[in-house]
Amino acid sequence: MKPKLTLLAGLCALALTAQAGRELLNVSYDPTRKLYEQYNELFRAYWKKKTGEDVKINQSHGGSGKQARSVIDGVPADVVTLALAGDINNIVTRGKSVPKDWQTFLPHNSTPYQSTIIFVVRPGNPKNIKDWGDLAREGVQVVTPNPKTSGGARWNFLAAWRWAEKEFKGDQTKIKEYIKQLYSNAPVLDTGATGSTITFVKRKIGDVYLAWENEARLIESEFPGQTEIIIPPSSILAEPPVAVVKKNAIKNGNEDLAEAYLKFWYTPEAQELAAKNYFRPSDKKVLAKYADQFPSLELVDINHFGGWAEAQKKFFDDGGIYDEIFIKR
Repeated sequence: MKPKLTLLAGLCALALTAQAGRELLNVSYDPTRKLYEQYNELFRAYWKKKTGEDVKINQSHGGSGKQARSVIDGVPADVVTLALAGDINNIVTRGKSVPKDWQTFLPHNSTPYQSTIIFVVRPGNPKNIKDWGDLAREGVQVVTPNPKTSGGARWNFLAAWRWAEKEFKGDQTKIKEYIKQLYSNAPVLDTGATGSTITFVKRKIGDVYLAWENEARLIESEFPGQTEIIIPPSSILAEPPVAVVKKNAIKNGNEDLAEAYLKFWYTPEAQELAAKNYFRPSDKKVLAKYADQFPSLELVDINHFGGWAEAQKKFFDDGGIYDEIFIKR
């Protein structure tokens, strides 16, 4: 009898495991919380229909740089969906858990959607903030996260730097003076976009918030009449990429699931979801359908700065330009 009972117990355990399905961990950056809540529902339904398997998807959100470091330090993420390629490259070089050729795995350098940085101001725009130069004016309080911990904050910094390059015709002294004044106008540097949103909207600190486009629209819908959106004439093309943390996914028995999870982003259904959440879809047909909600402005991409590896080293690594001009507080 004992062998039969053991066999029966084993079969029951196998059945319970199959019923419970697998768990996937997505380590992401701050402004994607609601996006991934919706995306996960879409993917679960797709995966259940395709395979019959129920899956549970766990989310972790925070400043992109901080999230990358958590994966390097051992958080068992199956996938990362971060604010910039530099953070994933950091996991490649320091964590050695993401393949070096990760950007070739999916279309558009493994970037399923894009965004940009715009301004959120108080109703009526009392400080008359229209362009990047206004952020350095005396009496203007700027809300932005810390570039040391937040990927979005690094996009903010580079967008401001590019404006200053053009305005001051490449004069490095004047560019640095401008950036120094901008950050002198920042009363607090939160670790990520969510903290900065709370600072600006709930704590009522600041005159202008440098926000992801989707975050600005979300604030507008959740807090009607409390903010206004200002589109500057120029900004930066923010490209938040995704990658399988292959070492972890294999260890967790999730490699096929993790790959499918990210590939699903390129389906029309998922691209529509990105657009509805004010992320600019990579699918040109879907982007055209939602063109009215994405204002046209002059956008510079990361290649202007030599790519993320060079930009990170020059501006944000210890001893870089940010450290050189940052006002310690």
